Amino acid sequence: MLRDPSLIPLSHQHQHGLALTVIIDRGLKADPSEQKAAELSHKAAQLAEVELWGHFKVEEEVLFPAVRPFLGSEEMIDELVAEHRQMEELLQRLAQAAASDRVSLLREFGLLLSSHIRKEERQLFEQIQQRLSGDDLLALGKRIDASVQKVCPLTGKLPWEETS
Repeated sequence: MLRDPSLIPLSHQHQHGLALTVIIDRGLKADPSEQKAAELSHKAAQLAEVELWGHFKVEEEVLFPAVRPFLGSEEMIDELVAEHRQMEELLQRLAQAAASDRVSLLREFGLLLSSHIRKEERQLFEQIQQRLSGDDLLALGKRIDASVQKVCPLTGKLPWEETS
């Protein structure tokens, strides 16, 4: 199913998250050294700072409360929020981890982020598109669009602009 325009800003951020999971996976397969793990940990921390934390906030403060009444079960939203907390905790542990522990923590983070995004895209967003009216989706999209960070707080540029 095509993604409704109201959810596209969040889907774009999901693409960035999935790109990070691919970078982590391929990077660790090619070079599972402590140095590579440190480099990838830094990338994960940067993405979290630039996009993930704001993304989680929009989902938890705008998206989830708006769609909760329309879903057949609240269990999925509770699970997604719990996964947000798990990812935050993993990145905190990663920042403080001994070099020898970073590879396993990165793999765990990458797997959780990937499965989390796929759950939102394939299950939650599909349910939202099936159960909300066009007017409800339009109103939700306006609230999401007003809340999603457009510019990187570190560079002051749009995500696709060059940072040099």
